[in-house]
Amino acid sequence: MELSSGILLIFGIAVFGGLISAFVVRKLHIPQVLGYILTGLIIGESGFKIVDSKDIINLAPFNYFALGIIGFLVGSEITFSTLKKYGKQFSAILLAEGLLSFILVGLSTGLVLFFVSKDYNVALAGGIVFGAIASATDPASTLNVLQEYRAAGILTTTVIAIVALDDALAMTLYGIGTGVAQMLSGSELSTTKILLHTILELFGSTVIGIIFGYFVILVLHRSNHHESSAAASFALLLLCIGIVNQFKMDVILATMGCGILVVNKAPKRSKEIIQYIKNLSIPIYILFFVLVGARLQVNALPKWLWGIIILYTIFRSIGKYTGCWIGAYFTRSDHKIRNLTGMSIFAQGGVAIGLSIMASQHLNSISVVKGYYLGDVIIFGVTATTFIVQIIGPTCVKIAARLAGETGKNISEEDILNENIIEGNIVSGASVVLESTTLREVFHIFTGTKLDMIPVLGRSRELVGGITINQLKESLIDQESWDWLLASDIMEPVKDVLEKTSTLAQAARMMEQLQTDYIAITEDNGTFSGIITMRKIRDIIKEKQLSILSN
Repeated sequence: MELSSGILLIFGIAVFGGLISAFVVRKLHIPQVLGYILTGLIIGESGFKIVDSKDIINLAPFNYFALGIIGFLVGSEITFSTLKKYGKQFSAILLAEGLLSFILVGLSTGLVLFFVSKDYNVALAGGIVFGAIASATDPASTLNVLQEYRAAGILTTTVIAIVALDDALAMTLYGIGTGVAQMLSGSELSTTKILLHTILELFGSTVIGIIFGYFVILVLHRSNHHESSAAASFALLLLCIGIVNQFKMDVILATMGCGILVVNKAPKRSKEIIQYIKNLSIPIYILFFVLVGARLQVNALPKWLWGIIILYTIFRSIGKYTGCWIGAYFTRSDHKIRNLTGMSIFAQGGVAIGLSIMASQHLNSISVVKGYYLGDVIIFGVTATTFIVQIIGPTCVKIAARLAGETGKNISEEDILNENIIEGNIVSGASVVLESTTLREVFHIFTGTKLDMIPVLGRSRELVGGITINQLKESLIDQESWDWLLASDIMEPVKDVLEKTSTLAQAARMMEQLQTDYIAITEDNGTFSGIITMRKIRDIIKEKQLSILSN
């Protein structure tokens, strides 16, 4: 595999440029995923051509890797209890929006193709494949926006389930669609054989994902070291992606099955590994969407193809929204699901582009007009529509989540600790002694405190040291010295302190490192301010979480 010199710069430029553009669009209150795509547009085929089409093709393995990570994170959001409770609603909404998008896009794009080619078979084949691809929804950008705005609730759960299951529906429709299209183009393969191959592919992907999910669970139960279990789990996920890709099966379905199994069978033990992969996914998300933008060739498309792109975008959006409303209406779903689910699933991404690439390989023998084959039309059309709906889709997800009142609900313990400082949360009434306090008084004060250290203060209430229970034990033998030995005689310097402007996260990390339940807190000038305890931090987390749930 030969890579151009531009590939040596792509990762650095993509991540750095993506972060800058995401920062800019965030200031405009636009989802940051749009910033990533715009960066790709600038450095790709439509911009400075730092990344060319050969580089994008050669980076296909990275796309599979990114889709695998996305699939695992989507799966980790789905619990068996949720599927049991809302499975009927999810199925109805999924079928209604998927099939309606398939029909509307298929008819509209097929009419344009017939007008251009004057060939009924070309129009029917292209319409069916465009319609099948239109049923797919992008889980990556949808999940990215929901995570960015900390969304949680019934709408968020429904959207995650729909975008996760949409992949299977799109693959099935695509299998049927390409089967019909190839028959119309004179292929020897029958629709039955292609459909059977598609079913085996979907089933095989899911089974492989479940098998690797059990391996991950085994690692989590057997290993007591966080670093080792995280590394081993990630290695298993990579193996799963590699094996599925080797057999040309669906990567998202496999890793999604793995994620669903892990989060349901090991809910507590899997929290750390899921958070580890979420943190790791940030640069992967950026690179993935930068490549989506880099792939688009705006100047190379004829006017009639722009007509297909516009109709595809309009009728796909109508199909998604109306289908979700119909499915939710007939299953008597909550009004939030009925009115807002449709606008939350406009995004289109990796799955659709992957299917279009497959279609270009299967249908490149069908000529539409001179110089354009059906495979080319599909890949150009889907890439362009992906860019357009990625501008609309993430913004609609954000609006829907806000209208449903679900933003800012999925706040983790880490978020709470990072967003709150120590000041205002200091434990009041902490026992302290002065340098001149006698050892007998120190003993007496120790009997009334639950901590194993008492801060020692100077004349200006500055923290000058501390006395631990172990230091007092050494003085127990010579009780005659208790009345003339002072705190300053046995104290030791307190090296590990924090200022009150530090975050609770810093306090929690320091306590974990020192294997202690408290940290001394000072003012900016070193004056003793109080104590923060791990128990107080836990109480703050509980209080904040209850407050979020009640609002």
